[in-house]
Amino acid sequence: MLAYATIGTNDLPRAAGFYDEVLGVLGAKRFMENEQFIAWGSSPDGVGLGVTRPFDGHAATTGNGVMVALGADSRDAVDRVHAKALALGASDEGAPGQRMDGFYAAYFRDLDGNKLCACYMGA
Repeated sequence: MLAYATIGTNDLPRAAGFYDEVLGVLGAKRFMENEQFIAWGSSPDGVGLGVTRPFDGHAATTGNGVMVALGADSRDAVDRVHAKALALGASDEGAPGQRMDGFYAAYFRDLDGNKLCACYMGA
């Protein structure tokens, strides 16, 4: 159902470096970009994540209750994404751990304050 999600940034070059590394842990690479935005994905038919300067020219802001979840293929991958994000300056919003049966997740805020989750759904 979801094709892609887009989050805002006030510093596209800084966000690009952050997401190149964080999403690289999950095997994602840039597949579309221009001076306004960059999008990453791990397969042509999979879900993508875009980071953009707001089209209206106003400052990018975070939404209360808005979060993007990044799917990982293992608990280890969740741990590595969270650690990489924090090493690059993200803030911790919840250390990696089992949240409920079949759901292992970690939470962080990127350099612009956007909330993200890295999660693994499985045994």
